[in-house]
Amino acid sequence: MDLLAVECEVRQDAVVVRAEGDIDSTTVDELTAHLTTALQLAATHPARLVVIDLQPVTFFGSAGLNAVLDCHEQGAAAGTSVRLVAGHGQVTQPIKVTELDRILQIYPTLAQALQTARPKEL
Repeated sequence: MDLLAVECEVRQDAVVVRAEGDIDSTTVDELTAHLTTALQLAATHPARLVVIDLQPVTFFGSAGLNAVLDCHEQGAAAGTSVRLVAGHGQVTQPIKVTELDRILQIYPTLAQALQTARPKEL
């Protein structure tokens, strides 16, 4: 398995977390720490948006699913939108199998996740 590298970047249009490598029970703490930081940064960011870029992820296990879902739920509670970038089966298949695609906002590219207008609150 590959190691996991995660980085967090504050941009003009969002706080972007980019993960590369395998996300499983042995590496998820690295992702979780960056997601927590991203939510904290987004709380004072004008866009109130966190984008999690999972395009370079090579394995996405249940620990990763839980981390992303927790981030989504914490963001929703704080008024911050959380979007995912995932366009390949290693990431999208576990999301679809667990039906989290009904809950999570998934975009095929970072550009699309950043350009799409923020959905209206229900």
